[in-house]
Amino acid sequence: TVCLALLIFSLPSSVGGEQISSIGRGLCVLLGISLEDTQRELEHMVRKILNLRVFEDESGKHWSKSVMDKQYEVLCVSQFTLQCILKGNKPDYHMAMPPEQAECFYNNFLEQLRKAYKPELIKDGKFGAYMQVHIQNDGPVTIELESPAVTVDPKQLTKLEKQQQRKEKTRTKVPSESSRERNAPRNKDDPSASSGAEGDVSSEREP
Repeated sequence: TVCLALLIFSLPSSVGGEQISSIGRGLCVLLGISLEDTQRELEHMVRKILNLRVFEDESGKHWSKSVMDKQYEVLCVSQFTLQCILKGNKPDYHMAMPPEQAECFYNNFLEQLRKAYKPELIKDGKFGAYMQVHIQNDGPVTIELESPAVTVDPKQLTKLEKQQQRKEKTRTKVPSESSRERNAPRNKDDPSASSGAEGDVSSEREP
């Protein structure tokens, strides 16, 4: 998952009071890396970030120019909390890629951005550090990007997800008691069965 924020100015990352990085106008990219992400997803995100038309052109027309068209800067921050799954009210991050793998993936992401654009215009924070990020959002405009859907290996599903799938299948395939009663055919010999018309019932009564 990637969140893009259009910026007027950003002093994005300071660690221990020391400013690590800053950009002018451009994009602030918050990158959430999941267990399922591969080189395919990385390349897709790089293309989308650099080509997404979110800026205005010279005549003031909105949604016309990309960050590359405008020669703006891109600030990247690794943000594992974008992979949050709520279990009740408790955030769970089991779908986020472990730090050791994620750092390698993130550095590769930065490298691909710099190869596809201008290296001096791609900035980042400090991976894994507790950062103070200051963003001045233009608009504000924030856009969420998702990599293309992929087929998930059932072995990767958690026990909780499997239980949820079984519950959904049960709800789909097994009708409730009330629906079975409504759909059950009526026995013609059943005295409690109504003919469906009150006039027919009353006509059978003895005078």
